Amino acid sequence: MIKALIIEDESLIARELQYKIGEINQDIEIIQVLPSIRAAVRWFMENPEPDLIFADIQLGDGTSFEIFSQFQLTCPVIFTTAYDEYAIQAFKVNGIDYLLKPVDNDELTKAIQKCKVIFESKTPFPTDLNKLVSLLQGVEKPKYKESLIVNHRKQWVPIAVKDVALFNKESILYLYTFEGEKYALDFETLDELETLINPDVFYRANRQSIIHIDAIASVKPKENQKLTVTLKGNLKMEIDISREKAPSFKKWLDR
Repeated sequence: MIKALIIEDESLIARELQYKIGEINQDIEIIQVLPSIRAAVRWFMENPEPDLIFADIQLGDGTSFEIFSQFQLTCPVIFTTAYDEYAIQAFKVNGIDYLLKPVDNDELTKAIQKCKVIFESKTPFPTDLNKLVSLLQGVEKPKYKESLIVNHRKQWVPIAVKDVALFNKESILYLYTFEGEKYALDFETLDELETLINPDVFYRANRQSIIHIDAIASVKPKENQKLTVTLKGNLKMEIDISREKAPSFKKWLDR
């Protein structure tokens, strides 16, 4: 039996991850879920290291790197992270696995399988997390779009991205401004657009919608842990968020 530890400050995300791990591999026993750096430090002071660790990077009282800098651990670590694609290479060069939130079942399966290979071969696992932190801090962040060209009355008109409250896929892709104006975009998909806008400000709510944080008037929990987001002012629209995305949305919103 593989004894594993989860370090995650969002209880819903932790429960979801624990459930997925159990579905994928019943040989993994989650021995503890720790919600903070403080709790993790106390646990490691009182217990031997586990066989495997799943650790969120961003915790409420700091980053989980602080935990690993205090203890010389040799077990594999799978980080769950909200870092964008630009930082992933830093993880790869250190041999440390990562999962982007929300955690995909196939990616989780691959990460667990990689750890099993390490267990079976008894290969030393790289633990130079200081190097990883340095690489993450040194990676240049992408430059996001400051304006977008829209089609308006047979003319091209630039719209500042900061003025966009909502991107919505209907018959075609539209943007809505905070004033409630609606403009058509030339992008084919939201996936293409999503890479060009700042994820600190915009959230991909579902397959149809990307919302600006300042456009949110309220969030209402629904049945099955789903959420309904009501947008402000002239928009008067409601956007649904699935149960799977609800924990990551809450964490994005509560900063």
